[in-house]
Amino acid sequence: MRVAVLYFKNGSEKVKKIASYLSRGVESLGHQVTLIDAETDSDAKLTIYEYVIVGTISSSFFSGKISDKVSVFLQNAGRVTGTKCYAFIVKNGPFVQKSLHLLMKSMEKEGMFLKISDTISTPEEAELIGKKLHIK
Repeated sequence: MRVAVLYFKNGSEKVKKIASYLSRGVESLGHQVTLIDAETDSDAKLTIYEYVIVGTISSSFFSGKISDKVSVFLQNAGRVTGTKCYAFIVKNGPFVQKSLHLLMKSMEKEGMFLKISDTISTPEEAELIGKKLHIK
């Protein structure tokens, strides 16, 4: 299955590292994975992917807000309605659940079918999650 791992660094290299470990875990299940930095590859289209993983980090330590780039990218990413997906937020501050809620809301607004979501602390945790995702 073709899987896109889409991440928004928002100034944090930790997001990129976690996304790459997550993609490594998904690849170990035999899926074809493409890692997309949404901030530099803003023209990427998600239409060809059967499963999409989206992750980011909150804009600041004391805020649960996420970057507006997430919703803008998803609006311009081609047809994503009905696409199965997974959302993750890198743990950063006390409002991580609010950040996750806002990310899921942005994805569902575009018609994506959200199967599961998580907050992730470490790259090792991300790889384990990737190995256990039920991508079908």
